[in-house]
Amino acid sequence: MKRHLPFVTAGVVALTALAGPLLCQTMRPSRVTIPGDQAASAKRPAESVHIRGNSNATVTLEEFGDFECPSCKNLATFLDQMVKEYHPRVRLIFRNFPLPMHQHARDAALAAEAAGLQGRYWEMHDMLYREQPVWSSSNDVRTLFISYAETLGLDLHQFKSDMESDKVRGHIEFDQARAKSLGVETAPSLFVGKREMDANDRNPEGVRRLVDEAVKAKSSASEKK
Repeated sequence: MKRHLPFVTAGVVALTALAGPLLCQTMRPSRVTIPGDQAASAKRPAESVHIRGNSNATVTLEEFGDFECPSCKNLATFLDQMVKEYHPRVRLIFRNFPLPMHQHARDAALAAEAAGLQGRYWEMHDMLYREQPVWSSSNDVRTLFISYAETLGLDLHQFKSDMESDKVRGHIEFDQARAKSLGVETAPSLFVGKREMDANDRNPEGVRRLVDEAVKAKSSASEKK
């Protein structure tokens, strides 16, 4: 059983001026839907994998993030740089982990998944983080998200419908079920291969070290074949 991490507020752990704090909060996501005793008969939510970088990369970074979390925004920027720097050896998979302390986080995840159904997931992902200070303090996030969809050239009728769809909700539920299976309780959480970023790795040097070790291990394994 994974140990329970103590509560840490944003800003306690810094990612330096480059990427800011890495830990937003320790808390389970809101409205989690996990198959229970009737899992055998119930249909599991469908997975939607969002990959940034080379889809065939040997090293996978799996991030669990919340679009309203400032720390997640900072980490997202840093990881984007890492994927570009280590191309084609590293890829990033993003998983939705909206926290209950953020009232608009789940709606933002719905917007990103809806955009993903039109092939523009990462564009909406980046826009949501870029515009985070605007929509996170708004009383009408839906209108803002629709305006972002319009900026991206999406079919607005489809986008609005998809935001309310079971398919999109199922994608988020799948991510939350995966988070629970891995013992994820913090946002952001990052796995490099099967190794989770721990407290000592919550800085640029720590993340880079984990990636370097994973890349070297994969390269060594390939050379021995």
